[in-house]
Order: sequence, then structure tokens, then C-alpha cells
Amino acid sequence: MDLSDFDLPTFIRGATQEVFDTMLSMELSEQELKDFGDTSRIVGSVSLAGTASGTVNIHVSDSFACQITANMLGMELDEIDSDDEVHDVIGELSNMIGGDLKSRLCDAGFTCELSIPSITSGKDFSIESKGWAVKEAVCFQFEDHIALIEAYIKNGG
Repeated sequence: MDLSDFDLPTFIRGATQEVFDTMLSMELSEQELKDFGDTSRIVGSVSLAGTASGTVNIHVSDSFACQITANMLGMELDEIDSDDEVHDVIGELSNMIGGDLKSRLCDAGFTCELSIPSITSGKDFSIESKGWAVKEAVCFQFEDHIALIEAYIKNGG
């Protein structure tokens, strides 16, 4: 199988909706791509390395990140008392979605390993990735919140 035959959008949709539904009790609906503009946001990222290489980024607003954290930890929003809790949960969310993609790539014959998650946060920034064979972005909505999932893959070393 060639990476260009890999159905990345379907895998992103399935993994994201399953993780949000199962782990967070949040039912997502797919939306047209939207820009976060100057909204403060958090991006959780994991990388893949092996016969397939790649990156998975999960972008959410600060307010959605707090709601996700509360749901995952079984807390109320006002009980979240540190950025570390939020960053850990968004990192774990990127790890779960990236892990699903890794598993599907391995099932298709592309062996790879998953990095530990990294977090980027702030306002008015962009994350640029170039040179990928396959790249996809899928946007989801929960209530008035948006989650943007980006995935990039190419043949590795």
C-alpha cells in the first residue's frame, strides 16, 4: 500500500469522534474548516517515526480545553486550578488520536513509533508543516466550541 492510498480523513474522523465520545462524553459534529484567529488556544501534538513519519495536531480554544479537562477528570470547570492539568489532558488527547493513527498505519504495513505529546499555547500563531505526502485537516464542533485536527504523513526512513 502506498501512503497516498491511506484514507487519512476517515481515520481522523473515526478516531476523533470515538475518543471524544468514549473518553469525554462529547458528541462532535463535523464542520467546515474555521480559523481560530486571535483566540487563545492550545495545540497538542504527537509525532510518528518509522517507515511512516508524521504529525498529529489537535487545536482547541482555551475554554474548550478547560471543558475537555473537566470532562476527562470528572470535575467541574471551576475545580480546574492549573494550566498543567489542562496541558496534560490535551497532551493525552493528542496521544490517543495519534495512537489510533499509528495503529492503523502499522496495520497497513507501515511500522512506526509515537512520540510523547508536546503542547503549544498562545494567541495568533500558526503551525506550518511542509513536505508531507498526505496532509488532512478536519474540523469538529461541540456546542459552540471548535476542535481542529491536522494530520501529516510521509514515507519515513
